[in-house]
Amino acid sequence: MTRANGDDGDDVARAPWIPGPRRAADDHADLTAYPSEAPEEEKPGVEPEPDVPVLTHGVLKSLLGAWALSACSPGETQAVEDHLTACAPCADEALRLRDAVALLHEDRDLDLDPLLRSRVLENCLGRRPARIPVPEWVTPYDAETARLDALLRDIGESEWHAPVRLKWYEEGRIVRRKATVAGVIGHLLAVDGLVSAALGLEDPLGAGTPELSPSERTEAFWSGLDRPPNRSIRGPWRDQSHTLIRTVSFAGRGVADLTVTYKDFALPLKDSLLERAFECWVHADDIANAVAYPYAAPSGAHLHSMIDLAARLLPGALANRRRTGLASPARHLVAAGAPGRSLHLEVEGAGGGHWYIALDSPAALGSPERVVAQVAMDGVEFCQLVAGHISPEEAAAGQDGDREAIRDVLSAAASLSRL
Repeated sequence: MTRANGDDGDDVARAPWIPGPRRAADDHADLTAYPSEAPEEEKPGVEPEPDVPVLTHGVLKSLLGAWALSACSPGETQAVEDHLTACAPCADEALRLRDAVALLHEDRDLDLDPLLRSRVLENCLGRRPARIPVPEWVTPYDAETARLDALLRDIGESEWHAPVRLKWYEEGRIVRRKATVAGVIGHLLAVDGLVSAALGLEDPLGAGTPELSPSERTEAFWSGLDRPPNRSIRGPWRDQSHTLIRTVSFAGRGVADLTVTYKDFALPLKDSLLERAFECWVHADDIANAVAYPYAAPSGAHLHSMIDLAARLLPGALANRRRTGLASPARHLVAAGAPGRSLHLEVEGAGGGHWYIALDSPAALGSPERVVAQVAMDGVEFCQLVAGHISPEEAAAGQDGDREAIRDVLSAAASLSRL
């Protein structure tokens, strides 16, 4: 479109409804030198009006992609922008195309969204559910082994030998043991072997291994190595975890009650895999701290299941400590299954909830009507206590009621830890 007679060269063009994209470099006139005889409209500071062609709606719509890429001529650009002020569908399409072009910028962060994998899998499984789904009670172990494996894929060769300080609570104090990242994975491999053996799978310590506790299995595995473990340990550990998940998924419903023996105690397979998920998270956090890697707590649902397992084990742990003289004697014994004297454990934050811990007998029923004490703790902090990473005295717990009962329960929680 040319100017009407009498228009001033300094007139400002009407602003488009949608701001146009940045023009390409070859669209800019050379303003470095102009001959003195140049026409008024070509002098520096004066940009000539482009010729705006008259185009149909279909042609203008086909130009939207070129407009978003700054590939239109000045006249076509003006025609498209004039059209966008009057056509809502084209204006919406132009916005989408311009946002798409923004993704092509080279300076954009190319790191993938950490939640992308879970969203893709959720969408795929929603459209086509797995023929043999992973049982719900196995998903914490599946998730924690996958998260640890992702951490291990990210670290360098030298970091596999980074020192890791393992901690647990034993005989009233925190015990420390130095290991490496590779050594910790060997520890997980050795103890997961207890579950493998219970399912009739290959034991990483070899056939005919006598019954050993988790700590004894770890020491036997470490001492049996020809040289210090390195990143090659990741393959056997991950293959074993995949085999466990696959075997349990194909085994059917009754496998959940299969007994896994830890020498000094036993757990149903359902609880054993949850315990293995808990230890996998705890040691993954140990590794992450050693190599300065950001690592989050499990999801709220999985964390709740782990806390629930610890709460269910507390009455038995308290009874064991009482038999060895480490806890105060029982005060009011009741018949098995009857409500007994209880401690109210209130866990706050993600995965939290309320649990009532029987104090005098593991066979008694925890009851809100028989509460004599209350402890309030953050969920992750409670798990740190159960893992033996903090002592009962260090636990920043809100406490109310019978101080002796509180001390006994916090100490019993810490005693659940081990190498």
